Amino acid sequence: MSQNRHNPMGARTRRGPWLEFLRPISTRESALLGLVIWVLFFVGWEVAAWRELVNPLLLPPPEQVLISLYDLLVNRGFGVDIGVSILRILASFVAACIIAIPLGVLMGSFARIEGLFNPFVSAWRYLPAPAFIPILLAWFGTGEEPKLALLFLGVIWFLITLVMDHTRNVRDELIETAMTLGASRWQILGTVIVPAVLPNILIAMRQMLAIAWTYLVIAEIIAATNGIGAVMWRARRFLDTDEILAGILVIGVLGLAFDLLFRWLYRILFPYLDRNGR
Repeated sequence: MSQNRHNPMGARTRRGPWLEFLRPISTRESALLGLVIWVLFFVGWEVAAWRELVNPLLLPPPEQVLISLYDLLVNRGFGVDIGVSILRILASFVAACIIAIPLGVLMGSFARIEGLFNPFVSAWRYLPAPAFIPILLAWFGTGEEPKLALLFLGVIWFLITLVMDHTRNVRDELIETAMTLGASRWQILGTVIVPAVLPNILIAMRQMLAIAWTYLVIAEIIAATNGIGAVMWRARRFLDTDEILAGILVIGVLGLAFDLLFRWLYRILFPYLDRNGR
């Protein structure tokens, strides 16, 4: 009786606030929320196109974009262009990682190495990668090299800085303990610092791969005959905005796929750090 008196709703329990600090959500709820925002986006797009809030030539409805995407894939070999773009992204990104990750770890570990390289890296970080297009064309011609070089330049300086900052934040007591036990500098680097910073390096790679995708269209308008950006650039000449939006949609889907891949790798490699289980 006392329970019913204090809880007149019977078995119904009071829910907490919808927004709570440090409260994880289930994978199902996360997927549902992600689906909701995309549904709202496409509904808003459909309404804007239907009400002609924007010129239909400039903003075709979603179904027209999907029809154009289907035509590109089935009849015009767009799948090959997608594959070429993915290879360009991966090749340039791997090359940037091979240089940036070791250098960033060394800069974050040793003050003298940071003092030597950081002024150089910091200066390059403020230079916009597209500004190098004319000189890249002069150096490498119109082949694959200037495209890969542009994607490389757009990523490497920021990746070095992120890795350096994450390495610098490794807990001092871990290093001090290893030094007390008599470990050499390279033993500390290989068995303490690198394992401690690896999760954050993976996060930095995930962030910078997203940046690489933002440079793709710019890289592929450099005298390109294939790739997603080249298809979009040709469509621009004839104001085929449905094909341009189809290319944007594909880049978004590919970017999301790679982002989910990195999240999956993080969960697999570092399950003890995945606080939300996502």
